[in-house]
Amino acid sequence: MRPCAKRFRKLTGVLLIDKPSGPTSHDVVARMRRVSGERSIGHAGTLDPRATGLLVLMLGRATRIATLLTGHTKAYDATIRFGFATTTDDAAGEPIEMGGWADGQVGGWEDGRVVSDDAIRAALDATVGPFEQLPPRYSAKSVDGQRAYDLARQNKPMDLKRASVALHEWSWLAREGALLRIRVSVSAGFYVRSLARDLGDALGCPAHLDALRRTRSGPFDVARALPLAEAERLGPEVEAHLTPMAEALADLPAVQVSEAGLIKVRHGNPIGPQLIEGPWVPASATLQKIRLLDGHGALVALADLRGGMLQPSTVLG
Repeated sequence: MRPCAKRFRKLTGVLLIDKPSGPTSHDVVARMRRVSGERSIGHAGTLDPRATGLLVLMLGRATRIATLLTGHTKAYDATIRFGFATTTDDAAGEPIEMGGWADGQVGGWEDGRVVSDDAIRAALDATVGPFEQLPPRYSAKSVDGQRAYDLARQNKPMDLKRASVALHEWSWLAREGALLRIRVSVSAGFYVRSLARDLGDALGCPAHLDALRRTRSGPFDVARALPLAEAERLGPEVEAHLTPMAEALADLPAVQVSEAGLIKVRHGNPIGPQLIEGPWVPASATLQKIRLLDGHGALVALADLRGGMLQPSTVLG
């Protein structure tokens, strides 16, 4: 007889992982599937393999709220190296354009020119706000049905389209010669690698991204994240560290549904104010998804306000 397969309980919620340098975001998902026993796991925004920091995972039914977690503003600590550009716009690539930076010099070229702190600050200030950004050639962007990085590896020409992004704000952390450390708050879809490349272009000195750490994604902070090794050690017991769906979407308006209302909601039927316990939907929430909560505060469904009724769009519990 075959031994009985190990049974795991189903897990639902949001798990914050502090990713080390090395594994891809897909690797992290695969590793957590293996140790937790939960097969339905996704992530809310890719981190490059070399990057570290916050990776937001969604487990079980929480994968159904993915679209509400992926468009958040994100914050990064970035290290930019001046002196040469690379094929990938980060330290993983091959040098392709040298700026004549002298090894060991503090902030200058062999001919004596210097990139001043003031020039760097001015270039960053000029980037703040919305703009059209050119993604790196080695990225997951789709070009005529193929991934850009596949075309780049085959040295094939590609027509990368610029994308609308925004640099919300930046702050200076430190500078040591050719290395600049900054903190940035950016929109979803923003490539910090492209920022490093474009900053070098603006200053007349090629540059690339040397290191990157994501510190925040929407309401989630890396300070609350579990190191990947610890999450793997916990396995199914990682359940104690899951953020409930209702809390993960705390920025959305919410109403508490009565017991009679819950029956209708779970069948996908609309409900009105008479089936709500407590205040009705605030007037400012008409263009947002509304959380429908049970008496324990658990998320039962997401709904749209239509004609004075709450129409469930995603039933979760």
